[in-house]
This record gives sequence, C-alpha cells and structure tokens, in this order.
Amino acid sequence: MLERPEIFHEVSTARLDVVERPLSAWEKLYDNGAFRKTALLVILAAVWELYARWLGNPLLIPTFSATVGALFASIASGALPQAAVYTISMLLKGYVAGLAIAAVLTAFATGTRIGADLLETLTAMFNPLPSIALLPLALVWFGLGAGSVVFVLIHAVLWAVALNTFAGFRSVSPTWKMVGQNYGLSRTGYIARILIPGAFPSILTGLKVGWAFAWRTLIAAELVFGVSSGSGGLGWFIFERKNQLLIADVFAGLLTVILFGLLVENLIFKTIENRTVRRWGMQV
Repeated sequence: MLERPEIFHEVSTARLDVVERPLSAWEKLYDNGAFRKTALLVILAAVWELYARWLGNPLLIPTFSATVGALFASIASGALPQAAVYTISMLLKGYVAGLAIAAVLTAFATGTRIGADLLETLTAMFNPLPSIALLPLALVWFGLGAGSVVFVLIHAVLWAVALNTFAGFRSVSPTWKMVGQNYGLSRTGYIARILIPGAFPSILTGLKVGWAFAWRTLIAAELVFGVSSGSGGLGWFIFERKNQLLIADVFAGLLTVILFGLLVENLIFKTIENRTVRRWGMQV
C-alpha cells in the first residue's frame, strides 16, 4: 500500500491584514438613512416638476412648484390648517377607541379559549370587510356627524391591532414564559415584563397597520359625505377644491396627507421602534 506524501503549503498572511481607513464624505452620507430618503424625495419632486411642465396641462397635473405655492397659500389663509386639525382630532378619537376595544378583546382571547375562538372568528368575519363599506350603515345608525366617522375608524383599527397583538402574545418564547413563572411574577407583572415586551414587535406592527387603515378610511369617509357638523377635514378640502377646479389646491391637500403620513411614520413610530424593539435587540 502506497503512502500519500505529505504536502505543506505556506500561507502568506500579508493579504490578511486589516487596513482601517476613514470613510469619505460620500460614504458617510450614503450610510445615513435620512439622507437617502431625502434624496429620493427630491428626485421624485424633480420628476414631478419636469413631467408636469412637459405635459403643460395644470388641470390634469400641476407642477410641483405650483402645488407648493398652493400649499403655502392654503396654510396662510387658514383653510388647510383648520381642515388638518379637524381630521387629526377625528383620527385620534377613532384610533384611541379602537385600541381600547382591541385591548379588551385581546385580553379576553389571551385568558380563555372561548375568547381566542371569539377573536379568531370575529377577525375572520370582519377584517376582510372594508371599513368604508360600513359607512352607509353608520350614517343610518349614527346620522351625519362625528359618530359615523368614529364608528368606521374603530372598525379600521380594531381587527388589525387585535390580530397582531394576539399573534404576538402566542409567539412569545416558552422559555421567557417559564422564566416569568419561576420568578413568581404577579399577573400584572407577568404581562408587563414578559408578554408585552416579547410581543411588542407584533404589537407595533398592528399599531402601524391600524393607523394606516384608519387614516385612509377617514380621508375616504370625508370624501364621501364631506362636511360634518359645520366643519370639514382634509377629505372635504380636497373634494371642495376639485369642484372649484382648483387642481393645485387638490394636490396641496393630497401632499398634506402624504407629509403627515411621513411625519407619523418617521418621527412617532420610528422613535418607538428605536427605543423598544431595536434597543432590546429584537430587530436589526
């Protein structure tokens, strides 16, 4: 039997040295998420401006500069801030009420099997149902006023938040649950220190989805039946300006809706996410 010769290779470590060098100014900017997103927004605004100028029909698409001018004019007149305040106040009423009902349903579902069956059944029934489809019934039940809007907002928020929260509670690691039981935590302490932190990524997702559904439903509801109790929101502002063929003002209203969405996502929800799930190492 022949023996295999032993072969040795000398490995040079010259190429394995780690060379540190400072990042260039461009690399620092590129690593900044806020800079990248701002650059994308500037590019989109430039494309909008160029396309609108090329089209040359302000009744179809006004230029970005004309839209910004209409935005500042509407702010100066007070019409847009009044509409925005009304819409935000209605949104908060429906959103908070939806969160409260979702918390009760989730607590019942977490504590009992009947509650879990009830939540799963109700979610399967009502979650696919568009909230705006309930607006005709809401108008019959609550009349032309804030009650109808709050009702459809609760429907928009409730199921997304309850479903994601309940799914988050069920996905909490069994090890975490056993640790909480071994430490002898009370029921309140167990929920506050084990269940909620463990399920918070799902809870935060539900809050985001519920807010997005509520925001879209509210604007659509205001577009459908417009003014309520002598005052109107952003949806009514958009609808009214469309009837007057003030298309730049229509786009200003739409831009306000978009800017508010960006503000809530990047300041409120992003701050909560950075101080909770990212800080806890649950998300990279």
